[in-house]
Amino acid sequence: MTTLVSDTNIFIDMHVGNLTRSMFRLNEDFVTPDVLYQQELEEHHPELPRLGLRIEQLNSAGIVEVARISAIYNKASTNDLFAIVLAKERQWTLLSGDRHMRDAALAEKIEVCGTIWLIERMIETKIISLTQARAGIELMRNEGRRLPWAEVDEMMRRLENNQ
Repeated sequence: MTTLVSDTNIFIDMHVGNLTRSMFRLNEDFVTPDVLYQQELEEHHPELPRLGLRIEQLNSAGIVEVARISAIYNKASTNDLFAIVLAKERQWTLLSGDRHMRDAALAEKIEVCGTIWLIERMIETKIISLTQARAGIELMRNEGRRLPWAEVDEMMRRLENNQ
């Protein structure tokens, strides 16, 4: 089972697209740092742990690493750096669509996936249909979610052609 360390924007994308419950049906293990959950998710998304989100803490060495890389990657938020360090420390995949966070993670040699990958994964595993994906994507587009829309459209064309 792959473990995915997620940032906040992934959960917001899934919520807006009405795909949160579907996401947790995947055979991946979803994790987020405790600080990120408490400060950014808990108030508006308290259901996430019940759905399967695991909340993880960094040890003291991890916290020191967050402080060290905050000087290098000053465009990523501190909470995002917690997710990066958690993924790096445990050799897990990072799940994020935030450009600054993705850039920092890639510089740290961490595998990164995003919302598009997650939607495609749900389609490939037959957790959602192309119709459900299209509906979720349109909800995200209409709510102004910041996705690379040309890539989203290309993915949908490719998957529809392979059907």
